[in-house]
Amino acid sequence: MLSKRIWMLLGTFVAALVLGGCSTEVKRVGVDEVKDLSGYWNDTDSRLVAEEMIRDSLSGGWIDRYAQKTSHTPAVIVGEVRNLSNEHINTRTFVNDLERAFVNSGRVDVVASKTQREGIRQERSDMDLNASDATRKEMGKERGADFMLMGTINTITDASGREQIRFYQIDMTLISLADNRMVWTGQKKLKKDITEARFR
Repeated sequence: MLSKRIWMLLGTFVAALVLGGCSTEVKRVGVDEVKDLSGYWNDTDSRLVAEEMIRDSLSGGWIDRYAQKTSHTPAVIVGEVRNLSNEHINTRTFVNDLERAFVNSGRVDVVASKTQREGIRQERSDMDLNASDATRKEMGKERGADFMLMGTINTITDASGREQIRFYQIDMTLISLADNRMVWTGQKKLKKDITEARFR
């Protein structure tokens, strides 16, 4: 009887150890903390590339030339960033990072995206029926973009055994909507040396 009770206690103890060892551990980290787990494109890559690209684009002479010619601050819209790589990359977060970097620079006006504009136009249409004359916003007074930023993300992967070199090339171009002139082009390259664990 005693040995049976000991075996039951021992079984309960082992089960608790196994379950405790398999539980998920969560630790909060700072959003700016750099932590590469897989070597794939991540939030740090997106933020740093966007900030560097916008910084580079704003240092070009196109803003001053436009301001001298028109006496206006240029309006920019961030267009499509195409993922031509061999991995899944959420380009929407990258576009958001680009828009934020442009807005925070204070040097250009940033025009809402196509999806955002559709929502705003629906709201204006609703205002026509329901808002007072004093607060109603009229149709046909949107700020049109002067330039569109577009780009691509490409990767090249070279692997041998457990080691892998992952190369990213991000190309961005700023184009005048009036005449299709390219007023700025930028390129950012990232290279990651990844050694996989011997046992996974």
